[in-house]
Amino acid sequence: MTDRPAAVPPAPPLTDAAALRAAGRHPAAPFRVRLADGRETELTVHRLLRVLPGKRVVGEAVDADGARRLVKLFIDGHSERNWQRERDGIAALAAAGVPTPALVAAGPLAGGGHALLTDFLDGADTLLDGWHPLAGAMPGDGQFAAATALLAPAFALLGQAHVAGLSHDDLHFGNFLRHDGRLLLIDGDAVRRHGPGPLAEGTAARDLALLLAQLPRTWDGHLDALLAAYRLTNPRPPGNGALQRALTKARAWRLQDYLGKTGRDCTLFKVERTPDRYSAVVRGEADALAPLLAGPDRAIDAGHLLKRGNTCTVARVEADGRPLVVKRYNIKNARHALSRLWRPSRGWHSWREGHRLRLFGIPTPAPLALVEERRGPLRGRAWLVNEYCAGTDLLTLLDADREPPPDVAAALVAIFATLHRERISHGDLKATNLLWDGRTVQFIDLDAMRQHRSQATHARAWRRDRERLLRNWPEGSALHRWLDAHLPG
Repeated sequence: MTDRPAAVPPAPPLTDAAALRAAGRHPAAPFRVRLADGRETELTVHRLLRVLPGKRVVGEAVDADGARRLVKLFIDGHSERNWQRERDGIAALAAAGVPTPALVAAGPLAGGGHALLTDFLDGADTLLDGWHPLAGAMPGDGQFAAATALLAPAFALLGQAHVAGLSHDDLHFGNFLRHDGRLLLIDGDAVRRHGPGPLAEGTAARDLALLLAQLPRTWDGHLDALLAAYRLTNPRPPGNGALQRALTKARAWRLQDYLGKTGRDCTLFKVERTPDRYSAVVRGEADALAPLLAGPDRAIDAGHLLKRGNTCTVARVEADGRPLVVKRYNIKNARHALSRLWRPSRGWHSWREGHRLRLFGIPTPAPLALVEERRGPLRGRAWLVNEYCAGTDLLTLLDADREPPPDVAAALVAIFATLHRERISHGDLKATNLLWDGRTVQFIDLDAMRQHRSQATHARAWRRDRERLLRNWPEGSALHRWLDAHLPG
């Protein structure tokens, strides 16, 4: 019997820019694209790394020679302009000696659009990947030194670019790659050349502020090591006044941009609207939470009840083997229903405030999903899904006759200083709404939380918060005296 030759697997389908645009957020990989280079050269994209629907597709590809490449496919009506900016940015970084993946090839696609190939850095990850486990680090705790050491090279790399007269319009930790002990700056599309360098103070301050704005607000006053790393490569840094103005502007923009994303369909969040329902979920959690979101009341009934009240019901539930908390915001009666119809639900408010706190680096269980009943513009009940925090509330943890343990004390001082500086009030600051998780203090029950625009309204709200927290322990007790001395006035 003669052995038959092994079957050759079929080639992935050939596609083009129009088909990739039509696929939206979910192009099917693997696929092939053809370059308009006169030789009909083909690339096979095996794995998608990032998709900007209708605009750009980034993935791991194999070129005609069988080499692995990172490919960016520019597929919208502005593809030539964006592709050219990417080419120019990569060339500018390389000419300045700023490490970036080497450009291999660039050209138009058959049928429209453009492609750009760079070296594929096997085993590379982003600075953001390294930052995630350290994102909760606070000045004075054991992780802060490690977090600073992780980030300092990025600030040095930025200083190097500034000395060469280059700026970067999209500075965040995801645009720095780590590979074989080196840090590389990516996203040439965001690089701008301003002349021989160094950069003007205003432009340098804007860039530096964009990078500093990625840090928790709890780091304020503890940035010296990062700024020193920047000065090592750029001995003419922006002045403190220019940097502070730029940082205030960058933070305001980042907050507005991020909170806006929590309510619309985008890379970070999956949002769906029907005539009778609205849902928002962290996109990376959407598949795991789909069964729970399809029937949140069933999950509550099957879970462990934590609170049953007229205005809300709270339960610990299991989803995909993971403990979560579901909070249902109830409608007490017809009068209550009428009062809530036109206003954002308390669930919506808590969803946004949870994301606000986490953006600021203030610990709170991660908000994962929100579901609202709707009748057109009118709102009914809501369900909020959060990570579960297995911490101990401060009323149980702390002894009225003793000052807090040093680690708890340091966390309280840092967090309340940040809240006060950012003019945030909690609205129901009972000790049971503060949980010690073994490393830091987490805030829960954010229904009444607010960031105030004016100092006067914040001062009144903070006074009420302060008094409410102090009432948890007898006046004159050691703990009461310590809190009174260490909380902002």
